Amino acid sequence: MYGYRCEHCRGTVKEQIVEREAFKHKTGFVILEEVPIGICDVCGYRYYHSTVLRGVEEIATGKKTPEKIEAIPVAHLA
Repeated sequence: MYGYRCEHCRGTVKEQIVEREAFKHKTGFVILEEVPIGICDVCGYRYYHSTVLRGVEEIATGKKTPEKIEAIPVAHLA
């Protein structure tokens, strides 16, 4: 799925399993755990396979039920 050249620095995009990755969606945020993503070995740019992004969409829109829900603290830094 990965192994191609990074479009930003020409490094190599390698698959890594990430413990937690947050995704912003128009309906809020979705956090995936133990998710495989592509990370450039030079600049660290992250690449997401379409199956991962479809999963985020399904969870964010309620088509798929999340395993758990966590509260996120929100504050102004005034």
